[in-house]
Amino acid sequence: MDTSYNTNIFEIAKWFLNKESMSHKKLQKLCYYALSWYYALYNAELVHDFEFEAWVHGPVSSDLYQIYRIYKLDIPKSSEPPKFDKDLNNYLNRVYERYGHMDGDELEELTHSEEPWKKARGNLPKNVSSKNKLDKTCIKEYYKKTVNKLEGKN
Repeated sequence: MDTSYNTNIFEIAKWFLNKESMSHKKLQKLCYYALSWYYALYNAELVHDFEFEAWVHGPVSSDLYQIYRIYKLDIPKSSEPPKFDKDLNNYLNRVYERYGHMDGDELEELTHSEEPWKKARGNLPKNVSSKNKLDKTCIKEYYKKTVNKLEGKN
């Protein structure tokens, strides 16, 4: 698989929105998982210079938030899928198969149980807003450890 793509988080979001209309929260979490797992599995950034902040409801890309914040309910389904190659489409399909059946609240709960978000939040009370960045090294190590556990390689 070619691990270097010239894409951005908005194209990744559009790919997920081509599957279904969804809440802003769900879209944020799907993009977070797509970028995080990719970073851990391929030791490369799917989207260059991606950043997620440890917001109250889980990891959020502020860039993505700015684009989709106008939608108070579900973001409409996209009619134009991005032009990704077969490998990237297959990868994103695997992410969607793993997480796409969950709603935004379930994905929020899942991210809240994981080390990268917890570490970025530190000792902040759960309802206090934060722009603390999730550390990319922590993201990569956490998901690599998770892969190793799944493969039985403690």
